Amino acid sequence: MSLFDTRVPAVLLRIDRNPFHHGTLGAVRSLGRAGVDVHVVADCAGSPVRTSRFVRQLHPPPPPGASPGDIAAVLRRVAARIPHPAVLIPMDDASAVAVGTLGEELAPSYLLPQQPGPLAERLADKAELAEVCAAVGVPHPVTLVPESAGEADAMAWRLGLPVVAKWSRPWLLPTEGGLRSTVVVRSPQEARELYLRSEEAGSRLLLQEFLPPQPDGDWFFHGYADRGGALRAGGSGVKERSWPRGAGLTAVGHWRPDPRVRVLAERLTGALGYRGILDLDFRRHGTDGDFHLLDFNPRPGAQFRLFTDSAGLDVVRALHLDLTHRPLPDGVALPGRAFVVENYAPLAALRPAPARREFAWHAADDRRPGWTMWALWARHVSRRLLERVRRISARRGQPAAAQVIRQGSAPVASLTDLPRLTDPTGPDGLTGLSDLPGDERASSR
Repeated sequence: MSLFDTRVPAVLLRIDRNPFHHGTLGAVRSLGRAGVDVHVVADCAGSPVRTSRFVRQLHPPPPPGASPGDIAAVLRRVAARIPHPAVLIPMDDASAVAVGTLGEELAPSYLLPQQPGPLAERLADKAELAEVCAAVGVPHPVTLVPESAGEADAMAWRLGLPVVAKWSRPWLLPTEGGLRSTVVVRSPQEARELYLRSEEAGSRLLLQEFLPPQPDGDWFFHGYADRGGALRAGGSGVKERSWPRGAGLTAVGHWRPDPRVRVLAERLTGALGYRGILDLDFRRHGTDGDFHLLDFNPRPGAQFRLFTDSAGLDVVRALHLDLTHRPLPDGVALPGRAFVVENYAPLAALRPAPARREFAWHAADDRRPGWTMWALWARHVSRRLLERVRRISARRGQPAAAQVIRQGSAPVASLTDLPRLTDPTGPDGLTGLSDLPGDERASSR
């Protein structure tokens, strides 16, 4: 007899239009292998996810920037087509915030963790997260929120250059315009220029102390806070390779237990009464060695399958079991297990490794997404490289006088060029590809 109540389907919701979101495929496979019907509400037209044999049905998603009412309407239409109640799993920040807001409205059709108020929105907001950390005693980089362009200039000096600039609600960023959720700024002028784009960004700019990357310095914690508040499944891991390098999603990660990381996670969830899946990003401070929380993602992280124990339990399965009042199996942790995202770390994927390694895209029992990914990724990279060549050619074709004037008035690089200048190489030495879109904008995902 299955551990799972397979009469209860799962609905994965993702508003972000990233076609290479491997976390969605991980959730599809995890629940599909357990015999659960998996419905995906996401834009999968150009995504390998649509080819998985574990997808029961695809449904059109709400558009980017949709209102909570529009999102609720989409989810009601899905609920009308499937057996319900179903377990609803948000896969990105925009979805998590919307579902947290719509909890009561969605309750007749969906099973959801019982959160105390709009907690998901509060934790996903980078500025409010800094206040939460201060209140519960979790180390966090010094964070300042300017109220004017002049304050942005002064605060950059106060923190000490370089500083990290973040938009407090990155899920509101427009898809066009070149704004990134997180950038490293190296002059007060850059901080001022970013602040002046606050209206375009849709949320507050915050400036944060820069914690330099170091070997084994980037950590993450995934877990599921059950109906009683206990942290189940998941664990702590180290990000050994990221995309882009030093600041992006996990391209290669390993399961490495550290009780200090777990204590911080338990302190947060206990103090806040948090329920559901969480993905925390930490960076170790080079001076005091403390783990500083960078992000709290109230949803599965893209590499959640790294933390699959000997009983096959991961955070997504834990959620389904708990919400359907099924017992969670007692598995044994598997430290040392590895997770590799092949398109972001191709050489790491080819190297020999212990048997306990999971790929983001390739799976022996579900081969089509892996094959499809490489075809789509080659087309994607070729298109981006062609766009870059065209930009360079256009710049070289400008009159010499125009070049001199631009350089004289703007001695620092434009903000849209910063990721390439601060991170000239991608994982495995793939020079010049570091500005390709990552799996998630600012998480371990």
